[in-house]
Amino acid sequence: MGTFDKSAVDKDARQYATRIRRGEVGRYVLLPGDPARVDRIANHLDDVGPVADSREFRTITGRYRGIEISAMSTGVGCPSASIAAEELVNAGATHLIRVGSTAGIQPGIRTGDIVINTGVLRNDGTSRAYVPDTYPAVADHFLVHALIEAARERREQAGFGLHIGLGVCDDAFYAETPEWIERHARLGLLNIEMESSAILTVAQLRGAHAAMVCGVSGSLVEADFDYDRGEHGNRRLVDAWENAIAIALEAVVRYDAEHSAP
Repeated sequence: MGTFDKSAVDKDARQYATRIRRGEVGRYVLLPGDPARVDRIANHLDDVGPVADSREFRTITGRYRGIEISAMSTGVGCPSASIAAEELVNAGATHLIRVGSTAGIQPGIRTGDIVINTGVLRNDGTSRAYVPDTYPAVADHFLVHALIEAARERREQAGFGLHIGLGVCDDAFYAETPEWIERHARLGLLNIEMESSAILTVAQLRGAHAAMVCGVSGSLVEADFDYDRGEHGNRRLVDAWENAIAIALEAVVRYDAEHSAP
């Protein structure tokens, strides 16, 4: 009896976990963790419609300034984020932008700020199933550049703090002890979140492009963290989500204008 090769699954088929298929998603996809944030992204799009709602993966497709853009929630952590990235690429997506929440681990990074990571320390187990420990998780240079330009323009209106550099992607939210945080802060890393290394690694291996922009949910080194992160519990975080979405969408417009074939 032969073994089953998941990589050989027909890419025109409906994907196993996300239930999407070719023709239903755009080349550009925004990836929040929370399914509820897909609805926030929908508010920024025209001609938006549902594609699939399966497990933690809620998918929509619409248009932003004439460009077809999809959004898919990844759930929490790298295992489900890697599935989202794999199945989106199978379905024809070529550019993935994580739009999420993150915690700051350097002084001066506060709730409501925006972080754009150029790369992350892979402190997760999922990416280790793909690549050796020495393999870097690096964002696409040109997508990062578009995000930075869009963020600087948005900052003139919204006035948030903007932080650009390396972060860390971790598996175990409640294992991030003060000692763990201090150790990674000493490395000069800006922030911690839980999905980027899988998205960046899978995109690199599958010939896609990926980057990330996150709103800061709080600081783990200063007294600026609020676990009440509901729709009305922390206005600064809600504003950060909205700013991150707007930045990602404007970055797609900038990137598409510079890189689309004439």
